[in-house]
Amino acid sequence: MRVISIVATTCAAALVAAFTPTALAQQRSVTEGVYTADQAARGGPVYQEQCASCHGDALEGLVGPPLAGDGFLSIWSARPVVELVDKIHNTMPLQAAEPLSREQSIDLTAYVLQAGGFPAGQAALADPGLAGIALPTAAGPAVSAGGGDVPLAPLANLAQLMRAIAFPASNIVFNVQIKNPADDVPPPTGTRSFDFVEWGSTVYPGWEAIDLAALALAESAPLFLVAGRRCENGRPVPVDRADWQEYTAAVVEAGRAAYRASQSRDWDAAIAVTDLLNEACDNCHKVYRDVGAEGRGQGADRCRQDP
Repeated sequence: MRVISIVATTCAAALVAAFTPTALAQQRSVTEGVYTADQAARGGPVYQEQCASCHGDALEGLVGPPLAGDGFLSIWSARPVVELVDKIHNTMPLQAAEPLSREQSIDLTAYVLQAGGFPAGQAALADPGLAGIALPTAAGPAVSAGGGDVPLAPLANLAQLMRAIAFPASNIVFNVQIKNPADDVPPPTGTRSFDFVEWGSTVYPGWEAIDLAALALAESAPLFLVAGRRCENGRPVPVDRADWQEYTAAVVEAGRAAYRASQSRDWDAAIAVTDLLNEACDNCHKVYRDVGAEGRGQGADRCRQDP
């Protein structure tokens, strides 16, 4: 029986144990020989037939992202191999009538590991042990927040930024509490006058909508830390405070957890993550938003910075 908790205005925080750095530290590494050469050999033709047109003959990335080298590790750094297999099995190839089988997905993962220079071993990569194997941690270059010549100067106040991105994205994630994304079938077109919002909701429906909402949360939360942004009441956003930075990091991690759960295409896993998402935002709201004005966080008390 599903226990449903609807949260319309708040969004959550600490990662579950399976996603913590401690858990990852206990895993084996793909550098230890976790697949066999035979598996990689089986995965090669699957890759060329199903994946090369998007990811390139040498896995360098074309329409799709790279599956080898620094570009690959920057995305998959320290993540369990089971997440890569799940993504392949549940979502690839895009727009295909049906995804690859689990066996094909594991063989294809072995091929990706081989192409990335990770050694083969004596034991085959198998479903029961996938969660206990992790990809290496990528060092990654330091990147300026205002990369290139585009200045990262705030235009929206904090409330507007929240309402523009965090609010709709979190509610898309929360909606899995009452609706299985797999059942989200776009309505037939041409039944009413054209509306961009209604049309747009049919372009990326179902699980893909959850994927994108989770990514929006994870990628946009660092904008809460941009210097010079103001709260709705004109107070400066407390970007230098340790708790504000922790709350922001929690939203990023909750978004990542929601994305991992969505990639599994497991409805129960996606529902479980909504509690994390609710906690992450609610912890911050209690301190910086839901103060004064009968708990509605309006007026001079919002974004206060008491010692």
